[in-house]
Amino acid sequence: MLKPAEILRNIVREKFARDEVVASMTVRLVRGIEIARIAASAGFDTLYVDVEHSSFSLDTTGQICMAALSVGITPLVRVASFDTIGRVLDGGAMGVIVPHIHTAADAQAVVRAAKFPPLGERSAGGGLPALHYRSFPAAEVNPALNAATLVAVMIETVEALDHVEEIAAVEGLDMLLIGSNDLTAEMGIPGEYDHPRLTEAFGRTIAAARAHGVHVGVGGLSSRPDKVAEFVRMGARYVSTGTDLAFLTGACAARAKQVRDIAP
Repeated sequence: MLKPAEILRNIVREKFARDEVVASMTVRLVRGIEIARIAASAGFDTLYVDVEHSSFSLDTTGQICMAALSVGITPLVRVASFDTIGRVLDGGAMGVIVPHIHTAADAQAVVRAAKFPPLGERSAGGGLPALHYRSFPAAEVNPALNAATLVAVMIETVEALDHVEEIAAVEGLDMLLIGSNDLTAEMGIPGEYDHPRLTEAFGRTIAAARAHGVHVGVGGLSSRPDKVAEFVRMGARYVSTGTDLAFLTGACAARAKQVRDIAP
């Protein structure tokens, strides 16, 4: 009989263990499960459903996560608040991305919500999509889920950056995802991606993460592949490439321009 650890798979954590770069797609527009198949066919390792910046319901979020599981890519969810962490994990997500982090205490609260004892306080909810709805003893399933579930927090405020060493040291964290748009806005340099303060922020975060075996993600730089490449060379290992909305509008605009540019 299969063990929980033999069923559970998190491609993001596997690639992190091999020091490989993870390609992620953000789902903010498409509410159908087709988006998971599209992401897999396009070659993404993971998608994350952005509940913070969309009107997606928990039901829609869970359906997309389960579809991602079935096509072999890792479903993550960016939650809007701490109190939905357990619900999205029970609904099929293999990890959470949590915004509005300011201190190590905030990061510790995320770990408590996402992990079962002894690492956290996540409540047992019975059969889960990630386990194919099979039932296992808690002594087997809890540590397996703790090992498979990815916990990421956003570094998108000056206060979080000021405390990044303490945040990176929180046990149970896997990734610090830098939100470049919000961070530069807080710094008073909105959208200035070439500003040395943003580069310094990535350098400081990567150094803190490496000291504690945590990984760093690049967010908000889909329009600047040159900066993404720079930060990956510095040590970042997760890239949020853009949203389904941006991909659709970009492709549509390119095709419309292609037709307009045809000489009669």
